[in-house]
Amino acid sequence: MNANTDIKLDDAIVDVMGLPLHDITRAEIVTRVIDAVKGGRKMAIVNANAHMAVESQKHPWLRGLFRRADIAFCDGAGVQLAARVLTGRSLPRTTPPEWIGPVLERLGPEASVFWIGGKPGVVDAAAQTFSARYGVRTVGTQHGFFDLTPGSRESTQLLERLLVTKPDIILLTMGMPRQEIWLRDNIDHLPSGVFITAGALVDHAAGRVRRPPRWVANMGLEWLVRLMREPRRLWRRYVLGLPVFGFYVLVYLQRRLRLRAASPLSRKLAG
Repeated sequence: MNANTDIKLDDAIVDVMGLPLHDITRAEIVTRVIDAVKGGRKMAIVNANAHMAVESQKHPWLRGLFRRADIAFCDGAGVQLAARVLTGRSLPRTTPPEWIGPVLERLGPEASVFWIGGKPGVVDAAAQTFSARYGVRTVGTQHGFFDLTPGSRESTQLLERLLVTKPDIILLTMGMPRQEIWLRDNIDHLPSGVFITAGALVDHAAGRVRRPPRWVANMGLEWLVRLMREPRRLWRRYVLGLPVFGFYVLVYLQRRLRLRAASPLSRKLAG
């Protein structure tokens, strides 16, 4: 990973609760993905919302995965707010459904896509819809309900299919952190491809879930719409998870204030 050497790390990365996020716009992501596909380069793209930020506090390997990724972007109003509070930086916010379409539209038949995730049948419907809409070639699909364990029969068979089909783009739509687990365990076994953790994209593409209006996303209320639509599945993530996220933000803020107070300059001024 880390194929994009054109990123100026000192200027473009903002540390949010231990997650190194790129200060990168939606348009820049589109350009870099297209360049990687056309150049046959390997690339990993991950995204962070409040749920991911909380998961990364419980599982340090997630922070390691973000450090290895070529692009790690802000995918939530909560993380965007946390960046402002903790670093004073305002990160652009986007979601995979907002920029994957433009990527595939510009690549068309040049791109081959492999989908991993979603319910049986749903992932096939999503792949067929995107192939018809953008003209991309679907070279394989795999529903998300399989044994992820490295070396398991299903995991090995999937890896063999990927090695044979050599997709330009691999869309991981198994939800957090399952899709990140697969990426961590398999990225080094594949020689090429752009790996994108895309969460609920499969349900959007298959027409099972409609995205809320742009003004809802701009107000940072997309999570509320999702909760109202799928309360049984998402209530733990939002009703319980958001207060936990807020707690971690306060912990990091307190830590930052302590470090500032303990700096040599602060002690000199205080003396």
